[in-house]
Amino acid sequence: MIDVIIVGAGPAGATAALYAQKLNLNCILLDKAVFPRDKICGDALSGKSVRIMRELGLLDDVEKLEGSEINRITFGSPNNKQFDIHLKGTKNKNHITKGFVIPRKIFDNYMFDKAASVTETRQGFTVQDLILENDHVVGIVGKNKNGNVEEFRAPIVMGCDGSNSIIARKLGLYEMDMENTSVAVRCYYEGVKDLTDQIELHYVKEVNPGYFWLFPAGEGRANIGIGLSKSDMKKEKRTLRQIMDEVTQSDYFKERFADAKQLERPVGWNLPLGSSHRKNYGNGFMLLGDAAGLVDPFTGEGIGNAMVSGQYAMEVAAKSKLSGDYSKHAFAEYDELLWGEVGKELRTSTKLQSLARSKFLLNFVINRAARNEEVQNIISGMLSNEIPKDELNGPLFYLKILFS
Repeated sequence: MIDVIIVGAGPAGATAALYAQKLNLNCILLDKAVFPRDKICGDALSGKSVRIMRELGLLDDVEKLEGSEINRITFGSPNNKQFDIHLKGTKNKNHITKGFVIPRKIFDNYMFDKAASVTETRQGFTVQDLILENDHVVGIVGKNKNGNVEEFRAPIVMGCDGSNSIIARKLGLYEMDMENTSVAVRCYYEGVKDLTDQIELHYVKEVNPGYFWLFPAGEGRANIGIGLSKSDMKKEKRTLRQIMDEVTQSDYFKERFADAKQLERPVGWNLPLGSSHRKNYGNGFMLLGDAAGLVDPFTGEGIGNAMVSGQYAMEVAAKSKLSGDYSKHAFAEYDELLWGEVGKELRTSTKLQSLARSKFLLNFVINRAARNEEVQNIISGMLSNEIPKDELNGPLFYLKILFS
């Protein structure tokens, strides 16, 4: 008997499957793609991703995958001042000490292979509908890679199938919220100068109030992208590709891109932001990762929160199997656990996203940080959870920066 049907085998789904094995749950993992497959993304793996991989015993393997180890984060302002947050060298055990940038085609394939070693999988399987009984989700119907219709039944269905989730759509929970959705474009380059062990987020004037990212992706490649809210993009006369060209050809960046070559045509996708707390559970189902809208509004990072959602969803699933209760009342704990960990951070990032609309404030904060180690430590503390997130919701954060 299947305990859980996992729809979507990206980081959220694969993580859920790996925790299921630890919790003695029987799952089937379904994905419409055939691995390895590309996934449009910034490819950054944050501290939460590292924690989950360490808990699952995967970190040693991941460190050997093709990509880049990240030891610092560079922030740039509209007037092109910048400062670094160094991840290594801290004595605080809770501090993020490193991250990674690994192309999703490589990372997701690794995670899928690990999940496939402990659970049944179906690649090339397209979910078409849900099976409902007595207002409970009890299974799915879809087509396998041969075009034949199959159905699977289980008391729990987990939707880990991305921003355009078929599970969320069939449940009437999918909403293209212009204010809480960003659109982004990514392009791999080779030959970009001055990329070592840093990821860079630049809140430059060409894309304000969005951001430009510049990440090393290993083997001399760089992952370059632009992110902007859908509501702001709707007001733009330029396309994201045009904005990207403006940034890379600007006076500040043109030397770094003088010998760079695009390795692909820039490609875009939607980012459902965690600036809105979306419904993510009900009778017989839970939504994870992008399907639950967990992307960080300030940085655009979503893999770490997706993996955390996989952990908590499966812990709640294990409790439900013991109790026999698969109702929305039992699954409310999933939302409590998930937002108990990521909620304050997402609310803080939402406020920082609002701050990013003001070039003056961005310039002020980043200029102060560029020349003041105390301000750098404050922002480092924010990123590493040394400073309580609640402090950043009031004036204390700005007073510290102002008088440091």
